[in-house]
Amino acid sequence: MRILVTGGAGFIGSHLIDRLMAEGHEVICLDNFYTGDKRNILRWIDSPFFELIRHDITEPIRLEVDQIYHLACPASPVHYQYNPVKTIKTNVMGTLNMLGLAKRIKARFLLASTSEVYGDPEIHPQVEEYRGNVNPIGIRSCYDEGKRVAETLAFDYHRQNDVEIRVARIFNTYGPRMLENDGRVVSNLVVQALKGKPLTVYGDGSQTRSFCYVSDLVDGLIRLMNGDFMGPVNLGNPEEYTILQLAQTVQSMINPDVALKFEPLPQDDPRRRQPDITRAKTHLGWQPTVPLADGLRLTIEDFRTRLGDRVAKVPSVSSH
Repeated sequence: MRILVTGGAGFIGSHLIDRLMAEGHEVICLDNFYTGDKRNILRWIDSPFFELIRHDITEPIRLEVDQIYHLACPASPVHYQYNPVKTIKTNVMGTLNMLGLAKRIKARFLLASTSEVYGDPEIHPQVEEYRGNVNPIGIRSCYDEGKRVAETLAFDYHRQNDVEIRVARIFNTYGPRMLENDGRVVSNLVVQALKGKPLTVYGDGSQTRSFCYVSDLVDGLIRLMNGDFMGPVNLGNPEEYTILQLAQTVQSMINPDVALKFEPLPQDDPRRRQPDITRAKTHLGWQPTVPLADGLRLTIEDFRTRLGDRVAKVPSVSSH
């Protein structure tokens, strides 16, 4: 099968490409390298079944493929708030371009949406029927509302033009190849601990998140794309942790002597985030299998390797 992955040089996109290539598909990676990294896909550059195109999806492109995994969009607050107008253009114009392509060539289209469509949720855990509590004019709106519009576009293209769509609402995902400076909580804490710096906890750390290891997430995306269920479907780990618990876990695994530093909560930071994955279990036969401790161990070792000389002289990751 010939498959297009937009944002394919990014964190999740590159892991998805690894799986698709291993399964014997022809893969086209489309990326403008705003947050993607060519090193993530270097292993495939010389393969006759892999093609890399540097392209910004806010501009149209003509390709022939069977499936489109649409992942292109900065997904961390640091990056999507740096240029919020570009972020919403990517979500709206980019999604329009990819849906238009899917319509013309009759490709199946998977939208990588986000748990941020739920905003600061008033129900817990979050089910797909919940319509969200989103601030339309806040500093996160370019991403939150952009993804909500992207979902609208996907369903309108399905209803009006019979485009085969799949919509995944991705919850916090972590693993190797996360960017050092992406501002996400796992990478922030791991990098700070490895550098011997105090671990930043926002608020009192009682806000919660769920953490899905990237290989589990990729498995869910592939099952959704190749199944009969359109979605939207939550893909995430239903185990809920407070940010303080996560910080203390990272602290114990890397450097128990490093301090915790408490900072004010950012604007519109969700208080709770936990997916109800009943739909994923029912329709995809999917649920996460990688425990947080195991996933963190692999993530820490990846950061340790990439940071090299910038890592503080601390003990290796413990096994407990």
